[in-house]
Amino acid sequence: MAKRTDARYDPKKYVQITTPEWVKNATLYELNIRQFSKEGNFVAVKKQIPRLKKMGIDIIWLMPIHPIGEVHRKGTLGSYYSVKDYYAINPEFGTEDDFRELVKAVHNEGMYVIIDWVANHTSWDNELVEKHPDWYMKSRKNTFQSTRWRDYDDIIEFDYKNSDLRKYMTEALKYWIKEFDIDGYRCDIASFVPIDFWENARKELDSIKPVFMLAEADDKELHRKAFDSTYNWNLWNILHLIATQNLSVKTLTEAYLAEHVSIFPKDGIRMNFVDNHDKNSWEGNQFSNFGVALKAVIVFNVMMDGIPLVYSGQEAGLDRSLEFFEKDPIDWIKHENEKLYTQLFTLKHKNQALWNGRFGGEMVRIMNDKMDQVISFVREKNGDKVLTVINLSDSHLIVQLDTSFDQGVYKNLFTGKKRDVGSTMIVTLDEWQYTVLYLMGNNNAD
Repeated sequence: MAKRTDARYDPKKYVQITTPEWVKNATLYELNIRQFSKEGNFVAVKKQIPRLKKMGIDIIWLMPIHPIGEVHRKGTLGSYYSVKDYYAINPEFGTEDDFRELVKAVHNEGMYVIIDWVANHTSWDNELVEKHPDWYMKSRKNTFQSTRWRDYDDIIEFDYKNSDLRKYMTEALKYWIKEFDIDGYRCDIASFVPIDFWENARKELDSIKPVFMLAEADDKELHRKAFDSTYNWNLWNILHLIATQNLSVKTLTEAYLAEHVSIFPKDGIRMNFVDNHDKNSWEGNQFSNFGVALKAVIVFNVMMDGIPLVYSGQEAGLDRSLEFFEKDPIDWIKHENEKLYTQLFTLKHKNQALWNGRFGGEMVRIMNDKMDQVISFVREKNGDKVLTVINLSDSHLIVQLDTSFDQGVYKNLFTGKKRDVGSTMIVTLDEWQYTVLYLMGNNNAD
């Protein structure tokens, strides 16, 4: 009998929370309630839930639903992130009953809902300022202070050295799950709040129901005991530079992917996004590659590992940044982006290779003869496989790939045609064009 190795040398599991099963192949939609419709309320959102379901959305992330502070308010309507009351609904959006009905409508479609949570700071006129002034950070002049080094003068920061504040905030988080049956949170600037607070909060929330937690941060350690998903800021920045400044694809593979596949925890989930409420410079026609490049980046974001995000209006070809402190409703027009997302999400749902975190397949690089311009990779899980080739340049290319480990009969996601892939594959790609081939178990491309 072989002698057992000393347990000190056994591999240790990094992520110690359990992501809910329903997140395994989920997609995210950030919903800007104010701008989502002319009405700008929950009732109007409810009407579009079936459309979002049809597009392939699984989790609705509602931007903050709480009343907004009036003291030092920005603009006419103020920032959602200047919270006046953690236990109330912003009357701009409707009533508690309206919100309950929206949550029920989302659940009835087999979808889930998370709400935005601002734990780092409040408005100046939150009742906690007068009731518990000791819960707030103070400046050298012993006055309340806004988030340091940022232009956020409509809010003031909490001081999490206070245990009573931690208990209050945890109870408030539990309240919305218990009373309104929401399924988790997107947590604003999560890394500005002590990680031990989040770790305890996650434990208490999971005792009520399994929750999905998204952190607006990219800190790896947040995945250990607190958050299922974090932001993929670095990926956004690199893809944006490639599209706007014609950088080499090696910037992506060597400066990001090599590190990502090596050190990012396998049970963790990065959130991949092209656009959101504060990273939206893909919008507008200021770049010569806008349009075709955008679609290539969307495809990459969904095909690589991570949970993909759609921001309100992306599916309608939104070509401007939405106003943040004023009313600025989205112009809902029929656009090809919605069809693209629907195709990609349909494949993601049924092909295990594209699932999230530990549920999906790891990205494996496929070598090609245009490595400065073309990204090519394969993901595989339980017999399901997806092979992706994307031209991230403005050149027409004929690309040769080494597919000796990935031979088989695949189906093209966008043409529906079958392709027999041998040890070498030749692909012709126009500028910013892409090819996605897949097969489903037992080498079956159907």
